[in-house]
Amino acid sequence: MVHTPASLADLILAKLELKKDEIITSYQKSVDNIGYFFVDDLLPVSIANEIYDKFPTTEQSVLKKSIREYKYVAYQMNQYDGLMKAITYAFQDSRILDFFRDNLNIKSLYADENLYAGGLSLMKKANFLNPHLDNSHDKDRERWRVFNLLYYVTPNWSLENGGHLELWPNGLKQDPLTIESKFNRLVVMATHHKSWHSVSKINSSGVRCCVSNYYFSEYSMSEKDRFHVTSFRGRPNRRLMDFILKLDAKFRMSLRQVFRKGIVKNRHVYDNQKKSD
Repeated sequence: MVHTPASLADLILAKLELKKDEIITSYQKSVDNIGYFFVDDLLPVSIANEIYDKFPTTEQSVLKKSIREYKYVAYQMNQYDGLMKAITYAFQDSRILDFFRDNLNIKSLYADENLYAGGLSLMKKANFLNPHLDNSHDKDRERWRVFNLLYYVTPNWSLENGGHLELWPNGLKQDPLTIESKFNRLVVMATHHKSWHSVSKINSSGVRCCVSNYYFSEYSMSEKDRFHVTSFRGRPNRRLMDFILKLDAKFRMSLRQVFRKGIVKNRHVYDNQKKSD
């Protein structure tokens, strides 16, 4: 069976409608800090397994390794199995955007066909993401980034494996809230000036696979939001790393005050004109 963005969006929307009350309640309870919710068993198991099976390998992906992060990303969708593009763009269906906009009281909401910092992510043993705030805007610095959608598809991924999303709703001096990267789970979190989040280090020999999307708006999530680059911090027990990462963020922010769109073009954008290998 050939899956299309529309056919997958049909299934996703049906699940969201079924869980609507739980979604609204969860989001409203957390919205004063970092608004979030998750939906389990998003798609039929057979489809979720198929998505995992068709994921590109780390060898087909782009390695991002620094003191900030260590992971693999894949975003040139015409270079992978067609199911990868279908599931990624299913979350950009206008009906799903309407669902979130109407039920989470968002003034406007836009998907990102360019997949700026989105697409597919893969994390294997020793990979991690330090606590960070996502870049506040889209690639053209015209709209605010307001939601981060993460759909996990690695079967039998357990708590002991690591690689779980961590939210820091009370700041980096308090313990984080861990949201497991369970198979067939969708996590949605608001992004703003307090949305510190991270991914715990992978302890398993397996690969944690995730489909990622961002939503944008003309309106920020908070009146206190200001433009900022992706800003990393060290974990509470790593003071030297925290000091270095704060300097790193300040330096990159100062550059953006001079060069509005950066010195080097961000390559993490889907180029649908780029030919497959």
